[in-house]
Amino acid sequence: MYLIAFILCISVHEFGHAWVANRLGDPTPGSQGRISLAPQRHIDPIGTILMPILMAFSSSAALPLLAWGKPVETNPLAYTHRLSMSTARMMVALAGPFMNLLLAFVVSLMIVVAARLEAPGTLLATVFHYMVRLNLSLMVFNLLPIPPLDGGAVLAWVLPRSMHNIVDFLARYGAFILLFLVISPALGLPLMRMIGYPIDLITFYWVRGLNLAIGA
Repeated sequence: MYLIAFILCISVHEFGHAWVANRLGDPTPGSQGRISLAPQRHIDPIGTILMPILMAFSSSAALPLLAWGKPVETNPLAYTHRLSMSTARMMVALAGPFMNLLLAFVVSLMIVVAARLEAPGTLLATVFHYMVRLNLSLMVFNLLPIPPLDGGAVLAWVLPRSMHNIVDFLARYGAFILLFLVISPALGLPLMRMIGYPIDLITFYWVRGLNLAIGA
């Protein structure tokens, strides 16, 4: 059930990218069938299924979750010319984390309604709480300003043109930097814990507010 919850979160995230890119004039996601909430459209067999299962059975509890969905392919040249290319890219990038935030809100609302109706199902309630935490974690983590994460497009939009050499460097080596942060025991894991602090903080206050809403 946890794996199903993770797949749903990833699917909503990728759907957000595809939907906004399509609204901005890019037909690529539509032609590839990505403007859909159907999980099979967004599953990467290795990143979405195999890696979470392997890490769930890993003996090291210190390793963070390393998983991903099938990236949405877009053609920035097809975006509407009413917006600059960097602004359009930023909007497409932010759509994924925004959808995770929206799903966290919807699931929280379902938890509150179920609690008020005194609906049974402890396991289902646990999975729903997990979905709230997971969506908030995906939202914050993907906003890190390191390509290929969504925050990389936000960084390119914020920085002036004269500093885009930083963006080019991160676009070239960002994936290796992220891999180092995940697997390096000396420096990477402490940095990942620092990155995880805002995730934990947001999740703590969100769940605290949720518990107050249901009277827990």
